[in-house]
Amino acid sequence: MTTTMLLLADTHIPARARRLPRAVLDAIDASDVVVHAGDWVDIATLDLIESRSREFHGVYGNNDGPEHRERLPEIARFTVGNLRFAVIHETGPAGKREQRMDRVFADTDVLIFGHSHIPWDTVTPRGLRLLNPGSPTDRRRQPACTMMSVRIDGGALDVTLIPVNRDE
Repeated sequence: MTTTMLLLADTHIPARARRLPRAVLDAIDASDVVVHAGDWVDIATLDLIESRSREFHGVYGNNDGPEHRERLPEIARFTVGNLRFAVIHETGPAGKREQRMDRVFADTDVLIFGHSHIPWDTVTPRGLRLLNPGSPTDRRRQPACTMMSVRIDGGALDVTLIPVNRDE
């Protein structure tokens, strides 16, 4: 069975954008699972994404207030097929990230994170896959705003970084 997953993080609405781009909403509608790695800023974006998702997993970020923290965990865990996923907003500095995450998430196959707005796709020495989708609304120093699509077929992941035009 193939599962499609959309990865989002750092939407920062309305601080960085007034609304989610149409491409993000279309991708939510087309995905089996939607994951958001924190820094929503407003609760309306959480409500929107959660309501449009067939299956949803999310966490709060450092810019999220008490209402987000009441509804979302700091770390979310779920399984798709035989793969164990974890979601967290921050993983600390990029240096030695792989070694740190191997220790902290020893019982995980795929770790999804945000915070930096920098897309990331690496594999740790233990084999843990680290994925950061960037931000669909705030590119910071990146060439484009981004989100990630993941296609899971058995135990195999096919990950695609998708540029997003935040103004459409």
